[in-house]
Amino acid sequence: MATRILVLGGSGFVGRHLMERLQRLDHLGVTVTVPTRRIASARELWTLTSVQAVEADVMQDGVLEQLLPGHDAVVNLVGRLHGKHAEFDALHVQLPRRLAAACAASGVKRLIHVSALAAAGSAPSHYLRSKAAGEQVLLQAAQLHQLQLTLLRPGIVFGPGGGFLNLFASVQRMLPVVPLAHGSARFQPVFVRDVALAIVRCLQDKSTAGQTYELCGPDVWTLRELMRAAGQWAGIRRGRGRPVWPIPATLGRVQAWLLERMPGTPMLSRDNLDSMKLPSVASGRLPGLQELGVTPTPLAAAGPISLGRKGFVGRLDSYRSEARR
Repeated sequence: MATRILVLGGSGFVGRHLMERLQRLDHLGVTVTVPTRRIASARELWTLTSVQAVEADVMQDGVLEQLLPGHDAVVNLVGRLHGKHAEFDALHVQLPRRLAAACAASGVKRLIHVSALAAAGSAPSHYLRSKAAGEQVLLQAAQLHQLQLTLLRPGIVFGPGGGFLNLFASVQRMLPVVPLAHGSARFQPVFVRDVALAIVRCLQDKSTAGQTYELCGPDVWTLRELMRAAGQWAGIRRGRGRPVWPIPATLGRVQAWLLERMPGTPMLSRDNLDSMKLPSVASGRLPGLQELGVTPTPLAAAGPISLGRKGFVGRLDSYRSEARR
């Protein structure tokens, strides 16, 4: 296994779970470097003895060339769900191009890149098209520079510290009725710890180089089912959740347009709606978690504990309090 690993995006949601998994391999001499633009944003990693967070902006010229020497492998987790076309291009296309060039210059051959399940050049959203373009950049570079590239395409990722279930639960706390466009959109959610383990297995097994894996859970859910489940698991209306009302796609775009103009990261964007036009489910044509020796975790098993103290765990706390009275 590669023992010196550079992880881009290591302080993010998937990154934190990957760091926890890699920390368990410190007895094998595994060490990890995590660049971050603000060292304070990586404070959760400070207690991990085999992980070193360094302040660096990987989007700046020459930074990757400085970071890569001395490492055996690099994992790229950098990505974003919301943004403009130029922002998607910078992170999903230009960064992989910079990374491939830096790998070639520094002699680092092993590269694991996390893309997206429905990535395609013909996809209806900027997000999915940019993810596909990033894959093509790396595939071309792999041929040119003999990079040992593995592509991972996860479905929507859930788990402790994740966003989408908590977002759905928050919406239900705010609104008496949830208006929902594209309620029939299909997803195959994957547990974050399964994704982290899959990355580790790729680092451990050189035969995964040159492969593309679809990382998905065992079950397909509609958006409407996900929204309802989040409300139930969060204990909204004592576990019944809020009513979910379908709205036309045109009204959904108006809703997303308004949300895009609110301060901060939008809860929903028009580009998100465009992504939902394609099912985010496994194609069945590529290997998946099972081929990496990972048993997929059902959303129904791990979803309830992914909502923190406000969700399933908080409900148990309230039951214990009532029992003590």
